[in-house]
Amino acid sequence: MLALLGRQNLENFLQLIEALDKVKGIERFRISSIEPNLCNNDIIDFVARSRRFVPHFHMPLQSGSDVILQRMRRRYDTALYSERVRRIKERMPDACIGADVITGTPGETEEEFLKTHAFIRSIPVNYLHVFTYSERANTTAVRMEDVVPMEVRRERTKQLRILSGKLQRAFFEKHLGSTRRVLFEAAESEGHMEGYTENYIRVTMPYDASLVNRVVPVHLGRINIDGHVIGTLAVPELMDTLIA
Repeated sequence: MLALLGRQNLENFLQLIEALDKVKGIERFRISSIEPNLCNNDIIDFVARSRRFVPHFHMPLQSGSDVILQRMRRRYDTALYSERVRRIKERMPDACIGADVITGTPGETEEEFLKTHAFIRSIPVNYLHVFTYSERANTTAVRMEDVVPMEVRRERTKQLRILSGKLQRAFFEKHLGSTRRVLFEAAESEGHMEGYTENYIRVTMPYDASLVNRVVPVHLGRINIDGHVIGTLAVPELMDTLIA
């Protein structure tokens, strides 16, 4: 990636994405993962006005309990995380925000887990990547006494994945009936193809090889049984944006 930028003296992440925004031949960039303490207002504001960086942020949360975050030695707390999420939605109302969460870390009581569940419901995030904590050999966690039983960890993971499904469906439903630009992928599955809107809505349509690697306007219809949005081509004459 840095080779694309020549010999520029890049000092921070903001300068990096500002430089990438000027690279010709690439229409979309996504910030796939960024710690909330690094996702400052300057970065959020830049993405909001950029024509290439899409309105989609994935910010690790890990826990909605400040006690657990301190144990993890995270450089942020729930107040900062909430502030970042709300700033993104304020500047980009249609932005999609995802979060990583870990269940069953040593010392996570039922109360701490419920704090996580409640915190996630209180902020406008749109989906979760949920991971069940597992010990690694020869680490301090293996020897800790306040280990959460595996069956409890898995149940908490299940609960958060159910919540994630509800959050994502609500986000998709909000955009049904609208027209968004979708970048379709090459893979074919049972006569269909899939792609993503700029704000990370997964869209499916009947396979058409001429649409592969093209950004095209698609009308978002309904949600199918797999949880994807069924799309229909909105304006065929606009299908001239080819991704290099």
